[in-house]
Amino acid sequence: MDAERLKSMQGPLKDRYRAEPSSARITLRAAGNATETIACKLETGKGMVEAGLHPATGGTGLQACSGDMLLEALVACAGVTLRAVATAIGVELRDARVIAEGDLDFRGTLGVSKDARVGFEKIRLRFELDTGATEEQRATLLRLTERYCVVLQTLRAPPAFSVEAGPAAQGAFAGSLASRPED
Repeated sequence: MDAERLKSMQGPLKDRYRAEPSSARITLRAAGNATETIACKLETGKGMVEAGLHPATGGTGLQACSGDMLLEALVACAGVTLRAVATAIGVELRDARVIAEGDLDFRGTLGVSKDARVGFEKIRLRFELDTGATEEQRATLLRLTERYCVVLQTLRAPPAFSVEAGPAAQGAFAGSLASRPED
């Protein structure tokens, strides 16, 4: 894809979002079913994916790991953003590899140590670029990629978050609690 084609695709969207800011607000959704095998079957645009425990927490390694999936989402978003920015600013990329690494201490998620963080302690994102771009062009490319990568920016500045049990789950929990003898 070239810059003109990208601009022709995105131009009408940008114009609409400027004229009607509310039209730019959408809700993305993901859903899955937690299974009895300590897994979660996710509905994706490309089919079902079954996520399970990481081997460091007792999993077999045969299922997808949600921590890996988070890093994969970061790589995917950064890679798409990198290519879009390169196209828009006219930087030719002969090849581009995006690598994300994240450090975890599984004592946290297993409840072994209250001092160990649950979740990633550190995430590193690296770009290996094969390009004839100048150092200044490379710096601009990386700066703009970082600025416009949705997943990177979401991890860097987490959004407001809520956790709730919907009506079906509340009923199931209420039923199980009601049948428990009191302590």
